Amino acid sequence: MPPPSRSGMEHEAEVVGVGAGSAPGGDVPAVILSVRGEYVPIFVSADQAQSIGMALEGEPFDRPLTHDLLVDILTEFGGAIDRVRVDDLRDGTFYAKVDAERYEEGEPERFVFDARPSDALALAVRIDCPIIVSDEVIDEAGRPQDSVQFDDGSQGT
Repeated sequence: MPPPSRSGMEHEAEVVGVGAGSAPGGDVPAVILSVRGEYVPIFVSADQAQSIGMALEGEPFDRPLTHDLLVDILTEFGGAIDRVRVDDLRDGTFYAKVDAERYEEGEPERFVFDARPSDALALAVRIDCPIIVSDEVIDEAGRPQDSVQFDDGSQGT
């Protein structure tokens, strides 16, 4: 049983890998976050998994992918992404936000955008911004690190 939720607390997470998780009907691509001493698997599409995995490995693309294009446009217009948040999990669906800002006449203007977690994580790995996960999400979806096995046969530590 997970520890009781500490409502409102947030923790910085790190993407530790992209792989496949077992789900009814077969293996499904997943992004694995390490946060608060646990792993949180977030299931994504195969395209998103490939995009995030290649960005993590620093492999360049011949042409910009959608997330690269969005970052380029945002930057060109004087904006920046401050952080992404995976802040809710309802009925098996994760929800995320992208916190951004732009400066106009020296004053910051802040924005919050609703996003699919896969898109938020794809942006975060490209610009190396903080990934924040709420206690509620970790309490519901977190797994002990030793319960995750990586492709090389090692278990999480």
